[in-house]
Amino acid sequence: MARFAVNVNHEELSTESPPDRPLLDVLREDFGLIGTKYGCGEGQCRACTVLIDDQPRASCLTPISNVDGKSVTTIEGLASDDQLTKVQQAFIDADAAQCGYCTAGMIVEATALLKRNPEPSRSEILDAMNPHLCRCCGYRNILASVELAAASSEASDA
Repeated sequence: MARFAVNVNHEELSTESPPDRPLLDVLREDFGLIGTKYGCGEGQCRACTVLIDDQPRASCLTPISNVDGKSVTTIEGLASDDQLTKVQQAFIDADAAQCGYCTAGMIVEATALLKRNPEPSRSEILDAMNPHLCRCCGYRNILASVELAAASSEASDA
């Protein structure tokens, strides 16, 4: 057991844990942040995607020891003052969530994409979202939501 300090959603948090414990478990069990979902436990579905120092990562594969002293953003940390982000609103507007299980990871991934590339091509969106699995097969609406968020960002930048 060791103590780990992590900045989670702009709040300094710490926990005592075995170093190899998955970040996903720490987020859900120690910090009560249940928006990040356990899907496959192997990093294949990406339902557990979070941002670690602004980079999307599968939290089920990331040991807590790898994020000691780093910044982690979960789905709960994206909106501010009860105001949804453009990506979150686009997922609603494009009806991109069916069962919703994969949605948090996809929103986090799309947020990272638009942060590094505010005007992605369809091909770039597909590349970024490709690792994410949606068991409901809502891919058309998911793609539309990311395109809508990108268009919304372009309009607000003008």
